[in-house]
Amino acid sequence: MIYTTLTKKALKLCFEAHKDQVDKTDMPYVFHPFHLAEQMTDEVTTICALLHDVVEDTPYTLDDLREMGFPDAVLEALALLTHDPAVPYMDYVKEIATNSIAKAVKMADLRHNSDLSRMEPHQIDARALKRNEKYRTALDYLSEH
Repeated sequence: MIYTTLTKKALKLCFEAHKDQVDKTDMPYVFHPFHLAEQMTDEVTTICALLHDVVEDTPYTLDDLREMGFPDAVLEALALLTHDPAVPYMDYVKEIATNSIAKAVKMADLRHNSDLSRMEPHQIDARALKRNEKYRTALDYLSEH
């Protein structure tokens, strides 16, 4: 993990925002963004990894994050990483490909979400396999673009 004033602020916010959530494997959700952040190589991607689902999955908004002092590069990437359900998934992925920060975070996100070893055998059903296929398609697209 890269520790700067801003990454520590993002780490605390990530924990606060997700502390009561669990993922599809019934593990504390916060482990997921922490895992992504450990893979990042600079301050901005680390912050984005920590906050990549905050706007999408919690009451926090991009304006809240702006008021907290997060820079425009972070806010722009987070805007791309926040999936509007009205936008088809692959259109969302194609937009992410236009921003190197969002792309790096999303690729780590997709790799982690595609790791079926995180799931118990009884959790790997047809729905999980279909979701995994969608993630693999997106990862392939981002790898090529």
